[in-house]
Amino acid sequence: MKEKAMVLFSGGVDSTTCLALAMERYGKEQVIPLSVVYGQKHEREVEAARKILEYYGLRGVELDLTPVFAYSDCSLLSHSREEIPEESYDSQLKKRPGALVTTYVPFRNGLFLASAASMALSLHCSCIYYGAHRDDAAGSAYPDCSEAFFSSMNQAVYEGSGKALRIEAPFISCNKAQVVKEGLRLGVPYELTWSCYEGGDRPCGRCATCIDRQAAFEANHVEDPALRN
Repeated sequence: MKEKAMVLFSGGVDSTTCLALAMERYGKEQVIPLSVVYGQKHEREVEAARKILEYYGLRGVELDLTPVFAYSDCSLLSHSREEIPEESYDSQLKKRPGALVTTYVPFRNGLFLASAASMALSLHCSCIYYGAHRDDAAGSAYPDCSEAFFSSMNQAVYEGSGKALRIEAPFISCNKAQVVKEGLRLGVPYELTWSCYEGGDRPCGRCATCIDRQAAFEANHVEDPALRN
């Protein structure tokens, strides 16, 4: 029996590259994209994910975990009054020594991976892909993207599934520029992806994820195709 992979898929650069890599390794028919709604301030991520699935001819599954984050004041959430910072992660961390960035959704990746583990087992998958990379973990901006978190979560899922399921984080030791480089090799439709924390017609270019995305494409000496739209 061929191995099947579930991919945590948001419609952004990292998860779409992860999806393309999983399809290359396992074959399109053996990949199940999982998109999670968690109470975001806008629907652009979800819309992007659906367009990308249509592009690849894939059928994904969706999960709504909004109620879990009802008590969080993370600035990414629709009920929060916090403004989304218009500066890099590094600048934010320097202003708040020892604190996490305000766009950190409490233990989001832990919850996503635990939920995905249950669904993946039920759908007879042998692994879960997620697109964490070194830049997101830098300075503990997002501790649930770190190698230590990945290693611990992978061990927990492996043991808790009776050693039937593992987590793959193929970019865990890469920076975002390296993720984009791999995506360019794979022909990822980056023009369809959405990274911006704002929900406008075009990326704002000022939030931390826009800043990181722009730098990653510049490092590869290519224009971000999403900016042509």
